[in-house]
Amino acid sequence: MDTRTPTHPHTAGRPDPVVIREYTPADKADVLRLIRLNTPASFAPAEEADLDEYLEHRRELYYVLLANGTIAGCGGINFADGGTTAKISWDIVHPAWQGRSLGTRLLEYRIEKLESLGGIRRITVRTSRQAHRFYEKRGFVLREVRRDYWAEGFDLYAMEYTGRR
Repeated sequence: MDTRTPTHPHTAGRPDPVVIREYTPADKADVLRLIRLNTPASFAPAEEADLDEYLEHRRELYYVLLANGTIAGCGGINFADGGTTAKISWDIVHPAWQGRSLGTRLLEYRIEKLESLGGIRRITVRTSRQAHRFYEKRGFVLREVRRDYWAEGFDLYAMEYTGRR
């Protein structure tokens, strides 16, 4: 659980209203609601079923971000290459909370967690045209684009973390 206190002067000394904790199956309905709220702006309609499948069968590490006690974001980590490659997966932030640095906090939380594990040589993300600039601003570089990968009009942007911003 992330209980860091804020550094913003207006909230100094008060508990941070943002908490990051591990996903539990009880969170599933709220997570699926987040993808629906971001469809079709950021996700193709068919991706909700893919997320459901991921949560049930392919989830390794998955987190929810609570803002003022409500799930406002989520995102995961999966591993490949014998555990040396970490894949950032299924990042979603409630539209009402976008632009408030919550996605950045959730991403940084996971990168810090990965750096603390040791043995991770690469951190990657497969994202879309709609979100690739977000990752680029946070140290990821574009490695490949595949047109209409997720669905028509939803290209895949394969990116790798370099740590340089």
